[in-house]
This record gives sequence, C-alpha cells and structure tokens, in this order.
Amino acid sequence: MSAGTSEPHDAAHAHVTGRATYVDDKPAVHDTVHVALGTSTIASGRIKTLDLDAVRAAPGVVAVLSTDDLSEPIDIGPVFPGDPLLVQSDIAHFGQAIFAVAATSHRAARQAAALARLEYDTTAPLLDMAEAIKHEDFVRPPHRMQRGDADAAISAAPHRLSGELLIGGQEHFYLEGQVARAEPVEDGGVLVHSSNQNPTETQHLVAHALGLPMHRVHVEVRRMGGGFGGKETHATAPAVFAALFASRLGRVVCCRYSRRDDMLLTGKRHGFVARYEVGFDDEGLILGIRHLLAGQCGHSPDLSDAIVDRAMFHADNAYYLPAVCIDGLRCRTNTVSNTAFRGFGGPQGMLAMETVIDEIACALGKDPFEIRQKNLYGPNGRDVTPYHQRVETFTVPTLLDTLSRDADYVARRAEIRRFNTNSRIVKKGIALTPVKFGISFTVTHLNQAGALLHLYSDGSVLLNHGGTEMGQGLFQKVRQIVAAELGMAVERVAVSATRTDKVPNTSATAASSGSDLNGMAAMSAARKIRGRIVDWLVTQQAAEADSVRFENDHVCCTINGVTSRRSWPDIAKAAYLARIPLSATGFYATPKIGYDRPTARGRPFYYFACGAAVTEVAIDTLTGETRVLRTDILHDVGRSINPALDLGQIEGGYVQGLGWLTHEELVWDADGRLLTDGPATYKIPAISDMPIDFRVSLLANSPNDEATVFHSKAVGEPPLMLAISAFAAIRDAVASIADYQRFVRLNAPATPEEVLRSCDELRVPG
Repeated sequence: MSAGTSEPHDAAHAHVTGRATYVDDKPAVHDTVHVALGTSTIASGRIKTLDLDAVRAAPGVVAVLSTDDLSEPIDIGPVFPGDPLLVQSDIAHFGQAIFAVAATSHRAARQAAALARLEYDTTAPLLDMAEAIKHEDFVRPPHRMQRGDADAAISAAPHRLSGELLIGGQEHFYLEGQVARAEPVEDGGVLVHSSNQNPTETQHLVAHALGLPMHRVHVEVRRMGGGFGGKETHATAPAVFAALFASRLGRVVCCRYSRRDDMLLTGKRHGFVARYEVGFDDEGLILGIRHLLAGQCGHSPDLSDAIVDRAMFHADNAYYLPAVCIDGLRCRTNTVSNTAFRGFGGPQGMLAMETVIDEIACALGKDPFEIRQKNLYGPNGRDVTPYHQRVETFTVPTLLDTLSRDADYVARRAEIRRFNTNSRIVKKGIALTPVKFGISFTVTHLNQAGALLHLYSDGSVLLNHGGTEMGQGLFQKVRQIVAAELGMAVERVAVSATRTDKVPNTSATAASSGSDLNGMAAMSAARKIRGRIVDWLVTQQAAEADSVRFENDHVCCTINGVTSRRSWPDIAKAAYLARIPLSATGFYATPKIGYDRPTARGRPFYYFACGAAVTEVAIDTLTGETRVLRTDILHDVGRSINPALDLGQIEGGYVQGLGWLTHEELVWDADGRLLTDGPATYKIPAISDMPIDFRVSLLANSPNDEATVFHSKAVGEPPLMLAISAFAAIRDAVASIADYQRFVRLNAPATPEEVLRSCDELRVPG
C-alpha cells in the first residue's frame, strides 16, 4: 500500500536539476509579446494628466492599454468589488496599475512604460491603523463573536489586565513571481498558462474581461514556484492582462512581474492591531476576555472579510474562554490590498492569545507553560469555542505532556534562569506553545472538489484534479491515494496539469485543504473504477465476489475454486476488450460543516489540526540580535499519507513563521511607498537563521476521528504557528533584564531594532 510511506516528491528530481517547467520556461513563439505595467507614484489622489504618446512611440511597442481602451472598467475583486484592473482616476495605493504596455521584449515593455507623463492631484494617504480604527474607516463591516458576558466576568475577576500588540505583515516572496501566458485559440477563446492557486477564479475573471462564456477560457497550472496564498487572488491580474492583449493582437502574450513590481502590486499578510482585556483568578485561569482584532486590509476588501474572521476564529488558540467577546475590524489604508497568506489570519489571532497568556503568567509570577496547561480545552463543559463549535478531537494535552518531557523543558528552563543570572549581555529564553488550527474553508461552499481518472489499457493511470501543485507535494500525495485504492504501484499513476477544462468549478488550493478535498475526490473516482472491475469479474468472469482483492500491484480473485493473480496491464487490457468503462469522475464535499455569520454560531471547521513547539533562543541585549539555539516540534498529522512530505511541510512552515515573527519587516515611507521592495531591503530567513538544533517528530498513533482520507490531518498551514514559540522565547529572554517582574511590550516582528527597544524599555525603572 503506497499511502503512509515516505515516497519522494513526484517532481523532486526535476526541481533540483532545473528540468521542471514553469510558466516562463515555455519556449516563446517568434511573435510573442511581453507586458509591463505603468504604475502610480503616489499613494492617494487623482490622475490629472495621463500622456502615453511617448509610450506608444517607444521601440518595440505593439499596443498600449488604458481605461480609455476598455468598453467598461474591469474589476477583478475576488469576492467584493474594489480592485480595478486599471485605475480610471482615483489612486488608492503607491504602485497601482494605470496602464499596460505590450512590446516585443520584457525589457522594451518596461522601458516604454517608464516614458509615460503623469500628473496628479495628491491627497494625504491614510497609513496609520490607529487612525483607521479611530475614524471607523473600514473596507467591510465589523463582525463580532461572543459567548457569555465577558464584561461582567472581567469586572468580577480577582485580577484584570489589558494590553496592545502590534503585528506586522509579511511578503510572500515566492521564488517564482507572478506570471501568466495567454494563447489565442480558435473561436475567439484563450488558453492561459498561469502560476496560480485558483484557476477557476481566474477563468471566471478572464471570461468576464473578454466578454466570453467560461467554456471558451481554459486555465492550466502545472506547477508554481511557491504560492503561500499570494497566488490565490493576485495571480488573476497578470492572467487578465495577458488574455486581453492576446485576444486583441491574436498573438501569444506573456505578463511577468519583475520582483520589485511584484512586491509593489501584490498584497501581503495582513498586519494587525490586537487589543485585549482579560480577567483571571489567582491560579491564572481565564474567567473572561475581550479581544479586538483589527486587520490592515489595504485599499479594498480582497479576501479580508474571511481573513479577519479566521483571526477571530483562532483568537482562542487552544484555550477555553468561559466568557468571551471578539470584535474584528477590517481597516482601510492607502496600501496594496492585503490578501491570503499561509494561515489566513489564524497566526495573528493565535499570537494575540499567546501574548495574553504570557502577560497573565508575568502578573502572577508563574511559568507561562503552567498557565497554558491550566487553560486548555478539556472535559466537563470546557469544550466549546467562542463561535459555539464543540472541540471533539483535541490532542494538545498529549502533545504538550509528551513534548515537555522529551524536550526536557522544566530542567532547561531552570538552567536558563541560572544562565541569565550570571550573564550580563547575552540572555536566553525558552517557551513551549501549542497550536490548534481549524481545517476547512470557512465559506462553506468552497469545501468541494472534483477529479477525473483514466485507466488505460496498459494498466497505467492518469489523474486530473482541481488542486494545484506549488511545491507542497499535493500531486504526490494524491498519486499515493489512488495507488492505494487500486492496490497498484505508485509508479503506474501520473497526475496531469490542473486544467479548468478537465475538472470544473474548483476551489483554490488553500486553507490546508488540498489533500483532504482533492484526495477524497480522487479516491471517489478510483473506487468507481475498482467497483466496475469487480462487477465485471463477478458477472462476466464468474469470480467469487468476496475473493476480489486489489493488492501488491495485482488484481486477485477466485474463479471456480482457482485463485488467479493478474497484473494491472493484463486486467486493464481484458477489461477494455470487455468494453468496461475505464474512466470516472470523483467528487467530494466536506460533511458536517456550516457557519451562520449573522449569529456567529456554527461548525466552520471539520476538525482541528494540533501541534506544539519548544524554542530556545539567545539575544544580545546591546544589539538586539537573536539566535535560535534549539527547536523541538511534535505535530499531529493523524495517519500520515507521506511522512517525509509532512515533515518537510512542518520544517518549512516553522521557518516561514520564524521569518514573519523575527526578520521580515515591511516598511513604508510617509508618502505610502513601500521601501522594502526587494531582496536587498527585505530579509527572509537564510540557512544561518535556522535553529542550530532542530528536532521534528510526528505524533504517533493519532488517527483522525473524522473520515478524512485514510484518517490523515492537514499539514499545510498549522506548522507556521509553531514559530510563535520563538517569539514567546524572545520575550522571555528580554524579560530577564527586569528579573521577570515586568511584562515585555514586544511587537512583531521581533527585529533587532524591536528587541533592542524592548530591552531599553526594561532597563528604565518601571
């Protein structure tokens, strides 16, 4: 059985040898044209003059597109309007697309775009989140979740505290930037090759822009060089630009953003302002809490409604909150519209909750781990979330107990305290934090998937499904699922590029649901083929029904008392000759889920994925520099489909989370221009930033109680939040400056400047 084994990624060899083909690797035909964009150089105002004569006259220019060339404005907002493809007059952020140029080379297009003459009437940009909150400047209405009377519980509590945490955003920094290539096809249609997590959404918007039915637009995605959510909605614009020019010119068109343009034009992880007020008893048990989570959405809604919702869904993390009120705000700023990023708001909500736990521990002079354990979800009525979903399968207590023992947390914490007493400059810190992350799209209708499976007469299988491959190993996992269902060698199964003309109406590959949804759809298709073969063997070959088995790359059955063992090439050829249909579709819709947003009640998640991490750090209190000394992770993936891929996802997720919380800082100037617009100014984690000692394990013997594919659990997003342990450990190290008597106001990311600021704050007597 292939599922459950550590098979290599299906394209690993192609990746490391450079043979894997990405969109921009496709050979250019002789008359291919390339697109570049002309963008705004202010963050807020109106276009007064737009003169494109020099652009049109530039060498190599084939066509220029502005709003004057469109029959009507094109809005590519994925859920709500507000994202114009090209600006007509009002500028909402620095770097907003105003016009597009098609030329014979990428260089010629970029050089031509720089020749435009633009004049503006400028207005002061809104960049301050506090101002947006104060003036209630929102892109979508606020939302509230509550259970019980939080205000009364806080007022009656023996202890109360309040605080604020500023949480920065994060650039996706995928290795392959945004790119699309459009080819005109007969009957006025178009084929779009795109680096894209959401092919159906792009198909829909390209069809809308061209005035075509969706069946005339095909979107193909073979692989991406990383996505992380940044290609869920923001891959649409380059696809639409390429398709518009391809349709008008009748030529192949490529639209590829430069790295700087990519960072200016595309959204980031939402920055947040988190404010809280909490009441608790002498032991640190939370009695009541209020959370305010305000997300920096940028100039338009994009996916912010659902992202701030998910932050609210995860503002409890792993803790039972008896009386709770959570308010979510979607703040407008004159910056690029922020979008999906691994965790989709969940990390920000969890970070706020873990800050509350740390501050309670400081107020009581206790170990934060003790406070964490005390407040966990548990039996006797302590199992209902703020949105009224019951927590039915919860492995966090087991994870924490096992990891604290295996990582020797108690002894190491005591040793760190001794070290800090004797070390004046370098201070160490340690923290153990849990993760409880809900798995499902919180918009119910997105929880569906389809698959198309062909069994050929030589015994090989070709599968197509709606999920997209961005390096995470989804195709390999689904190959293993199909091979396991058919009892055949995984080498017999191939997965073809995701295409909207093969499997329609697909959801984005997001929300950690890729394997859950597409794996189950593929399993459904495989079971149909298997069922047809069984029926044929029983009805036409007189096989005993109970004797038919699919195992060890063969189909076995008993006919007239004689057991036969036939290879897949043999059985497939015979079934073909017998005119048995060997192609099938599969479909899956997640059961049990549903969230009623007006009442803020329901079951938005099918199940919860859990994990825990211990991180130990050292900081230099004179420079603010941080070093991660050791990280121990224990993560629950249920019955893993592919342990090697899951371990890779956990390691990568932790490091990406480490980047978000310690290195990756987005900086804008007073005019709203992004200053961190390339690898020279924006620091992602390097190999030198990895934990010196990095230990990652999967929780043994932990099947998923829900009927997921082979009872596995999602692993895409949850590991990122394990890096909260590093942030908490840095806060623990800084706290030693004041002998752990004062709480550290440390904001994220904990860059050297921020760490040094917090150290200096504690050096001043409180």
